[in-house]
Amino acid sequence: MEWTGACYADTPTTEVRREIAASPERVWELVAGIGLMPTLSAELRSVEWLDGATSPATGARFLGRSEHESFGTWETTSYVVECEAPRVFAWAVENPERPSAVWRFSLRARDDGGTDLTQWMQLGPGRSGLSYAIDRMPEKEQKIVFVRMREFERNMAATLDAIKELAEGTRAAAERRGA
Repeated sequence: MEWTGACYADTPTTEVRREIAASPERVWELVAGIGLMPTLSAELRSVEWLDGATSPATGARFLGRSEHESFGTWETTSYVVECEAPRVFAWAVENPERPSAVWRFSLRARDDGGTDLTQWMQLGPGRSGLSYAIDRMPEKEQKIVFVRMREFERNMAATLDAIKELAEGTRAAAERRGA
């Protein structure tokens, strides 16, 4: 994807797709299990449901704690804005009306019994940690956005690769073999 010229106010998006040889129900178990995500993420350190929630449902909230070498550590509250098992799980970060980001997993059943899994994200329109970097260096906004979007894309690809391995059982088999 080409990010040249994107500004934060443009609410740039990126997405990554994987074909997974597992049913949508199996893939759903993984993407809807938010406790798994910190083990797959380069930034997310922990998550916990809030208000007594124990699984995704529209309106449920969860707290995420993250860390990045350039941005430090931070916490966010996310709001589930779309949840339809086993098809879509989406959440808005901080403010569902004007989120700092929106994230979505979409699952589509394939004719062969497998699943097409897409992870999509949108930056903004609400302020985020990236906004503060842009405030300090407004002349570098496009570069800052470009670099961060590429970083999201790489991290999303790694997450989907790990979900694919888990869903297909290849990760567990490799770990049993000591690989």
